[in-house]
Amino acid sequence: MLSILIPTYNYNVFPLVLELQNQCNESRIEYEIIVLDDGSKTIFKENEQINALENCQYLINEVNRGRASNINTLAELSKFDYILILEADAFPSKKNYIQLYVDAIKHKPQAVFGGVIYSENKPQQNALLRWFYGKSRESKTLKQRIQNPNDIVFSWNLLLKKNIFLKNPFDSSIKTYGFEDLVFLKKLKQNKVFIEQIENTLVHQNEEESSFFIEKSKAAVLNLIQLYQKNILEPVDSSLLNTFETVKKLNLTNAVAKIFKYFENSLLKNLLSEKPSLFLFDLYRLGYFCQQIQLKTQQK
Repeated sequence: MLSILIPTYNYNVFPLVLELQNQCNESRIEYEIIVLDDGSKTIFKENEQINALENCQYLINEVNRGRASNINTLAELSKFDYILILEADAFPSKKNYIQLYVDAIKHKPQAVFGGVIYSENKPQQNALLRWFYGKSRESKTLKQRIQNPNDIVFSWNLLLKKNIFLKNPFDSSIKTYGFEDLVFLKKLKQNKVFIEQIENTLVHQNEEESSFFIEKSKAAVLNLIQLYQKNILEPVDSSLLNTFETVKKLNLTNAVAKIFKYFENSLLKNLLSEKPSLFLFDLYRLGYFCQQIQLKTQQK
């Protein structure tokens, strides 16, 4: 009936698997839980216990292949008609989390998204940026999600018919971090896969330090530039691309890059503070985008 797929990297996913297994057993369904570690540098011994659990597997890639390829492999390994893609660092907010998806499957949907929330408890100052970003940009009410069902969605906490996923897999050529989910979701939208929205949230337990989140965001910007230059993503697909397109039309790319270089440290000071501004975070990413475009132009 249900294959639960969990890509992971440098994370102890055992508590999540144990909770999911208990809920599946309570729902009395046929299921499997497959965890695929993408060549983690840090090995958690707890994860090895997953193989001792009934209907559960823990597999390890010898090398890091990227999230897109990892999820594709998980889907290919799965054996049931529906797959549920999760994140290792998220946890069900409800004890009937699995049952709610089981109930949804009865109506034979193409895809279902349950939503994402963040803890109300503030993390330490060095991890505030990611928390503020998640609560503001990622955590949306069911009413908000229903208004834009195929736009307010992630590629995790996502239930899909397996055959639909296999016809619309992730772009495995995207090896590094950033925007592989947006490319995947764009493909679903183009192929008119309707994503039903329900109230079945996962609590994202991401507690990345702000400095690490900024570096990941910069890596994602580099990915976005490549996807943009290959015409895989367009300005309409991303607010950052849309803003850059305006800057480009006004011939301000070099000017923004120079301003970014001058104010980068000041922006970082705010982003690493106890009151980080998401507006300034957007400006930081735009400035970095323009700087990298300028560098690529100079290298030609």
